[in-house]
Amino acid sequence: MRLVGTNNITEGVILAKPIFNERGKILINRGVMLDNKMIKRLMDLGISYLYIEDKRTDDIYPISSISDELKKDAMHKIEKNFSDMKEAVNNSKFIMMEKATTSFKQLITKVMEELRDHQELFSMMSDVFLYDDYIFSHSLNVTVYSLALGKELKLSTKQLEVLGLGAILHDVGKINIPLNILLKQGKLTEQEFEQIKTHAEIGYRMLKDIPNLSLLVAHCAYQHHERINGSGYPRGITGDEIHLFGKIIAVADVFDAITSNRVYRKAMLPHEALEILYAGINKLYDAKIVEAFRKAIILYPNGMSVSLSSGEKGIVSRQNKGLNERPIIRIIKKNGKEITPYEIDLKESLSIVIVECDAII
Repeated sequence: MRLVGTNNITEGVILAKPIFNERGKILINRGVMLDNKMIKRLMDLGISYLYIEDKRTDDIYPISSISDELKKDAMHKIEKNFSDMKEAVNNSKFIMMEKATTSFKQLITKVMEELRDHQELFSMMSDVFLYDDYIFSHSLNVTVYSLALGKELKLSTKQLEVLGLGAILHDVGKINIPLNILLKQGKLTEQEFEQIKTHAEIGYRMLKDIPNLSLLVAHCAYQHHERINGSGYPRGITGDEIHLFGKIIAVADVFDAITSNRVYRKAMLPHEALEILYAGINKLYDAKIVEAFRKAIILYPNGMSVSLSSGEKGIVSRQNKGLNERPIIRIIKKNGKEITPYEIDLKESLSIVIVECDAII
């Protein structure tokens, strides 16, 4: 199957992977032939990329970090637990807060079990889910990316458990911010932005006194918008004043935000998002963490169409662990002409680089 930008899809292509809503219900199933009306609807819904059938890539499969079943279960639990926590805060029912965090601990254990068995690189692009509430999907994605980063940094199981909880709860302070501000399409006013910025401290205050919850989890909510040069918020702390977990979640948070569709901008591809992170090294983000993130995630997902510096065009077929910027490419065009497919391993062909992604083939 092939990963294609929705704006490059033409009528008559066949969907290779289904599109789900946030509750796991299939909206469009695999095998459906897309017409122009459906394609426009997908673009209106903010779907940037789809997997489509292509006989040249029948044996190419995307890498999924966690199973569809776990994703659906996680989304349901995140939505329910955030709702319970909102009610608990508004009605001083603190026992509900403790129950919600216990449920999150169980979810983190399940995610860690799947990631422990997953020896490949990590990607959240393998499935297309439409979420009514960005906060829920973002919380799950940031958790997976943070745990992937933690594994790359050789954190212990106990550390990963706390990091996972901190990641899944990092935005909990947003539950009382009005949706018309969170989902605003235009530029935020200064007053609106100041209101959004309060979510870091609100989250900290919500979490810090919950029984049997590490105080470090609360600090993850508190610190995920801090930056090492002091330009972050809410306290403007710098360097080693920011806990390692705060630095990890900061990178995962930014990466997922810019690779996800938002009401005010289109999603970037993973390699584009990583360039932004690298531009912030030693100013906004810790260099060691950004480098570990590069090693842990997929930059060019399986099925992506690419153009090479050699003039060849092809499709990413497999990954090279530890060298994810240099995957194996199935070449299907040379000098603008269709050819009998062959593969180039960029790990071996060091003089060739990817120069364009989502190329029309």
